[in-house]
Amino acid sequence: QVQLVESGGGLVQPGGSLRLSCAASGSVFGIYPMGWYRQAPGEQRDMVALITSSGNTNYANSVKGRFTISRDNAKNTVYLQMSSLKPEDTAVYYCYIHAGSRISWGQGTQVTVSS
Repeated sequence: QVQLVESGGGLVQPGGSLRLSCAASGSVFGIYPMGWYRQAPGEQRDMVALITSSGNTNYANSVKGRFTISRDNAKNTVYLQMSSLKPEDTAVYYCYIHAGSRISWGQGTQVTVSS
């Protein structure tokens, strides 16, 4: 089983920045697609960003140009650098890894953007 531990969430003012981290451990052997979803109260869980095993990235239109996803394969860690944050970015952010046919999720980390 794969465990994903997230960190880096918190409270930030509009226009500020945060960097989320997600470290995978356990039975993950190889390089797999990883990424981030987010879910606000009463909303569905939406894709934010993903990065493939080859390093290609994809972003939701709402965050493109503001967020950057990256990975450190040696550390089995994926990052989400969030800049120019907006109140509508407020959500619980979940990382995931798509290892083979199985998707594993992190525990979620709260990001709140407010004045």
